[in-house]
Amino acid sequence: MDREIRNALQGLTQRARALLSGEFGEQMEATYDIMRSGASVQAPGAHLGRRQAALRDRLAEAVAHKRAAGMSAQEAFDDFVRDAAFTTLNRFAALKMLEARGLLRPCVGEGELSSGYANEFAGVAPELKLLPSGEGYRLFVESIFDELSTEVKVLFDRRDPASMLWPKKAVFDDLLALLNDPRLASAWIEDETLGWIYQFFNSGEERRAMREASQSPRNGRELAVRNQFFTPSYVVRFLVENTLGRIWLEMSDGRSALSGACEYMVRDGVDGGTAPRRPRKDPRDIRALDPACGSGHFLLGLFDLFVTVYEEGWQAEEAPVSECTGRTLREDYRTLEALRAAVPGLILRHNLHGVDIDARCAQIAQFALWLRAQRAFEQAGIARGDRPRITRSNVVVAESMPGERNLLEEFLRGLQGERLEALLARVLDDASGKEVRVTPAMADSLADLVRAVWAELELAGDMGLLLRIERRMSEVVARGRARWTEELPLFTSVDFTPLAGESGFGDGSGFWNRAEAMVLLALSEYAASVAGPGRTARKLFVEDAAQGFALVDLSTKRFDVVVMNPPFGAGSVAAKSKFESSYPRSKVDVYAAFVERGIELLQEGGRLGAITSRTGFYLSDFAKWRREVILKLAPPVVFADLGAGVLDGAMVETAAYCLEAPR
Repeated sequence: MDREIRNALQGLTQRARALLSGEFGEQMEATYDIMRSGASVQAPGAHLGRRQAALRDRLAEAVAHKRAAGMSAQEAFDDFVRDAAFTTLNRFAALKMLEARGLLRPCVGEGELSSGYANEFAGVAPELKLLPSGEGYRLFVESIFDELSTEVKVLFDRRDPASMLWPKKAVFDDLLALLNDPRLASAWIEDETLGWIYQFFNSGEERRAMREASQSPRNGRELAVRNQFFTPSYVVRFLVENTLGRIWLEMSDGRSALSGACEYMVRDGVDGGTAPRRPRKDPRDIRALDPACGSGHFLLGLFDLFVTVYEEGWQAEEAPVSECTGRTLREDYRTLEALRAAVPGLILRHNLHGVDIDARCAQIAQFALWLRAQRAFEQAGIARGDRPRITRSNVVVAESMPGERNLLEEFLRGLQGERLEALLARVLDDASGKEVRVTPAMADSLADLVRAVWAELELAGDMGLLLRIERRMSEVVARGRARWTEELPLFTSVDFTPLAGESGFGDGSGFWNRAEAMVLLALSEYAASVAGPGRTARKLFVEDAAQGFALVDLSTKRFDVVVMNPPFGAGSVAAKSKFESSYPRSKVDVYAAFVERGIELLQEGGRLGAITSRTGFYLSDFAKWRREVILKLAPPVVFADLGAGVLDGAMVETAAYCLEAPR
């Protein structure tokens, strides 16, 4: 994307943020009596009708949820308004991108005159055009959100608290005018547009104000905001081609279409046939991770290579079986057409994993991956009506477990006796007919496991995957497994060992996976068990908890590829002690710790690709990191000294490099 378009996009983003933040902040205070100061209002919401009063309760619970995480009243208010503004802007930018690709009937390009509304939706019910304040058009747009949420839930789910506010008509019209600026017409066809919106949402002035207030980020949000720098496409290609591309080429004995397609791959030994060979894997078993994924740019680059990997893996004469199914790719997909229809979903389910401490990344990265999947379907000649639904991606938000201790204890009180026995029977799905009995000691050990997850993730919002969660949790899981197998022999009779493709805590993996399944099932039922006041609080509690368990799961996996553009500079003040004690060799800069952690997460022979500050390779402060981490654990195999001006808006000289773990 050229600079002129980026500048126009930056202007749109900043104006839209100001417009929506002002509107939503005013609605919160003037309409719903939720004050930024946290001050109480006499008879709050007394002027509201029944539906608006119920909405007010939900808004208040959403703000209270943020306060339970440690925010002040003002911080919680501002954070909620910021989330609502960002989500609204992202949704309508996403609709523009879908329109530009012909994946959606015209809906926002001409506002209420768009043919999808004026001719189709309102054509069936003309009275919709007569509803006041554009309510008919709002119903149309919300119906599109509902349709899209079946596959891209995190961005389009109208039950999300960030979706509760809708701008009044004048503000909404102004937003559409900004989005429909002719200067931005070419931006909507670019895959990277939402990534730039993500970077531009926080202005340079806001970053400067943060640095003036504190040299180091004071919390996870400041760490994320200070490091929102979009990775250029050529850097993404350089790193993914020299990690995944090179690995697959070595698995294919040098015979792969990637050999010619990967222009940025360093080709030492490839053309002469002297490159080392690797045991071939089923494509479904090749895992890749971005531990600071942002808007998902690296994941998109990996996706493109995986499409080729799957086709070549299917065509291979001597293909290994997958650890997921115990069969080869060709045995699971008898024709190339069947494979091509499945590949986008397989890549998102099995291959790509992303983590970030900024919850907004999940919106953008998951939508970007879904959009890339639609392009893959189109390139494979699969009509829109014949495309399988994309139901899963592995983008995880690293955040602390919910702070409402009262809800946690209330939830745990329900994990006992007959209730726990019913959950256990459903998870085990045992056909032997044996009666399931749960002792108080077993219930206590499960509660201890849940509390351990809460404790271990206390700093997840500040450190993300830098937390070595799996180490402490291994002890807790081992104790829980011993207690349950001792008191419930049924566990042994139904084979409580890890299932095919499960990773985790060694011998305790099977216990962890089933204990987690019980807890997640119980959480889902807990969220649905209350209607009216309190339901939003429970829903947010459950969603945050589910993200925490997903982060624990991901921390136990090991990856063939780790690629990243990690944060740089100082870590969060809130996590300073934990960070420095965890990374004594790398504590001089947070990017160095990300590289060390990335190496830990590699499988034997795995490759790590990163773009970071170049300082680590020559400053004396990094000497221990160079000697004990880089040279000892994963020496460089590719290195490019890029210098300044690579990351737009970042005052840093960079290097891009690939490291390889011992084979």
